[in-house]
Amino acid sequence: MINPLTVSLTRNQGSFHPVVSFTPGTDKLVALNLTQNGDLPEGIADNLEQFVSFMESLREAKQARYLIGGYNELRFMYSRSALFDEGEEPRRLHIGTDIWGPAGTPVYAFMGGMVHSIGWNDRLGDYGATIILLHQLDGIPFYTLYGHVSKRDIDSLAPGQYINRGQELAHFGAPVENGQWPPHLHFQLISDMGLYEGDYPGVVRYSEREQWLSNCPDPDLILQLNKFL
Repeated sequence: MINPLTVSLTRNQGSFHPVVSFTPGTDKLVALNLTQNGDLPEGIADNLEQFVSFMESLREAKQARYLIGGYNELRFMYSRSALFDEGEEPRRLHIGTDIWGPAGTPVYAFMGGMVHSIGWNDRLGDYGATIILLHQLDGIPFYTLYGHVSKRDIDSLAPGQYINRGQELAHFGAPVENGQWPPHLHFQLISDMGLYEGDYPGVVRYSEREQWLSNCPDPDLILQLNKFL
């Protein structure tokens, strides 16, 4: 079944503002694999200082402006936090795109929208400061989530506030304010928010994969960065 949102986003891609600054031909993107036996040394995610140092060093070694990836990726590093182990089946499937770069990196609104909600999700491994925007395109409502951003970004926003296309919306947060992760943006596309406010699952149970991916299409429909990997 064809997803009308996917069709609409594809048709309108030429009008979207970049979510992060990136100059093709000058800047370099590198794909990051965080699956088991991927790019992350075993156990390093359990030590925040080492994790941050590793990600910075890897980005510098690759001469990359950003490391990027993670949509529909099965990641076992979430065992670092009890947040993902609640219930009978642990949550390990990541359904957003992560863009890893320096703390303070600006984040822009790809199109106009309204602040749906903001959240301060400060448990270990959570989003930390979180922004969710509501958009409408071709008559279709949908949402974008910006996780792991700076605390000061949510302090200056309120639900109902209008955001313009290209507006500087947020910044990559430091570990102290982003759920204790190396600096990055978790960007997620959501069709139906349900009753969530200021939060929405970005890591889900693998057994529920199809329903979550259906409601959270590939964020690269907006980001348009994978073609540069």
